[in-house]
Amino acid sequence: METRFALLEGASGVFERGGRKKPEIDEEQVKELHAKIGELAVANSFLERKLKPWGGK
Repeated sequence: METRFALLEGASGVFERGGRKKPEIDEEQVKELHAKIGELAVANSFLERKLKPWGGK
């Protein structure tokens, strides 16, 4: 029950406008995430090609 009351007490803050500043963007983290996305895309492509003989896409 406590969780439900905490949710209800904080729910109005979800719908309030203004008063919130834009989140800061960590450019270094963005670069790291883009690099990781690239690595995963290459790995997925490689695995997709290797799995085709066993009934993959």
